[in-house]
Amino acid sequence: MSAHVDHHNAASHHDAPAHGTRKDYLIGFGLSVVLTAIPFWLVMSGVISSKQVTAFLVMAFALVQIVVHMVYFLHMNSKSEGGWTIMALLFTVVIIAIALSGSLWVMFHLNNNMMPMSLDAMKQMP
Repeated sequence: MSAHVDHHNAASHHDAPAHGTRKDYLIGFGLSVVLTAIPFWLVMSGVISSKQVTAFLVMAFALVQIVVHMVYFLHMNSKSEGGWTIMALLFTVVIIAIALSGSLWVMFHLNNNMMPMSLDAMKQMP
C-alpha cells in the first residue's frame, strides 16, 4: 500500500507547477534592477535630447521588465499548464501596450490642446 501512495505522490508532484530556484530569482532580480536603472539614467542624465525617443525607450524597458517578471517570478513558460500561461503573457503584453500607448496619446494631446496661451495671444482675444 505504501508503494501505491509513493507512486501517487510522485505523480502529483510531477504535475505541480514549477517553482523557481534561487538562481532564477537572483537572475530575475538582477534583470529587474538593470531594467529600472537604465531608464532612470536615461531620464535623469538627459543623454538623449529628444523627449519622444526617451519616452519610447522607457516604455520599451517597461515592457521588457514585465516579461522578465512574468518569466522569472510568475514562472510562466510554454511548458506549464499546457501553454495557457504563454497566452496569458501575450494577453498581458497586448493590454499593457494599449494602456501605455493610450496614456501617451492622451498626455500628448492634453499638452498640445490645454497649454496656456502666450501673452500675445491673450492680448488679441476680445
